Amino acid sequence: MTRHLLFVVVLFACIFIFGMPNDQARAEKSLNLEDCRRIDDDAARLNCYDEIAGRKPTIPAVTQTEQPSEGAERKKPSYLSGKWQLDDESRRRRFAIMSHRQIYILPFTYNFNQDKETFKAANPDINVQNAETTFQLSFKIKLWESIFGTNLDLWAAYTQLSLWQFYNTEASSPFRETNYEPEILFNYRMNQDIFGLVRSRFIQLGFNHQSNGRSEPLSRSWNRVVANFGFERDMFNIVLRTWGRVPESAEHDDNPKITSFLGYGELWLGAIWRDYHLNMMFRNNFRSRNRGAMLFEVSFPLIEHLNAYVQYFAGYGESLIDYNHYANRIGVGVILKDW
Repeated sequence: MTRHLLFVVVLFACIFIFGMPNDQARAEKSLNLEDCRRIDDDAARLNCYDEIAGRKPTIPAVTQTEQPSEGAERKKPSYLSGKWQLDDESRRRRFAIMSHRQIYILPFTYNFNQDKETFKAANPDINVQNAETTFQLSFKIKLWESIFGTNLDLWAAYTQLSLWQFYNTEASSPFRETNYEPEILFNYRMNQDIFGLVRSRFIQLGFNHQSNGRSEPLSRSWNRVVANFGFERDMFNIVLRTWGRVPESAEHDDNPKITSFLGYGELWLGAIWRDYHLNMMFRNNFRSRNRGAMLFEVSFPLIEHLNAYVQYFAGYGESLIDYNHYANRIGVGVILKDW
């Protein structure tokens, strides 16, 4: 009897020791279940449960180290990459319409040095005011991606800038000037380090037409061959825009010597931190009789798709009608965020 009792005691002891999970095992199993619950990927989460249950996983699992941390977001493309789809992650549908240059409206601008005589020569009954509303629309579309398997894309773009005498109700609020600017650009995608200072992101070659669609004596137009170069480093971007005017005969040239005022290019310097944008543009004719222009703009978060926007321009060539007149303008409004 004693021998049988001893056998039963030993049997229950073995079952208790080897057949029942101890407190530490329970804690580990509970912890593993909690880990599985946190996994977002459906296949990886199912495999985690199967491993705890002792079943062989049937779906290739993504390891826990590959799972993004909670709240992590996919890396946002750089500014120039987002603008010109330079990287694979920034690619979109070929015919998707995108913003080109800034899209904004300045409900109130004030020009401290407004050119009134040019406009009044054709409209003597209109008293031009210094206060205006200014807005710009600018879009582009990719026509051909990776031409012949290369890094070369073909884009078409359109920009429209309007200077509106909105507050001039006595003259029925006329548009003082509107510039229409279609262009076509071949964009070569790059990502080349330059002496450890910046990365070259694109080289563009194209053709640009700009006109105001007016009749004489207010008609202005010119054609250009353009070459643009884009660079980036962290939150900073640099775009150099250059051009050469397509020659016109003196008979058809309605803005003679425009290059002596606008020169042959302009430099854009930008900095972006979250939704705060700072841009500066510099232009110079590099001649003995020096003429140039400077634009300063800053934008900061306002509402979901709009930023508050402040713009200051001083110099020649704010618009075609003012190409040979010095403007000094400041404006406030809103700018559309890039999409």
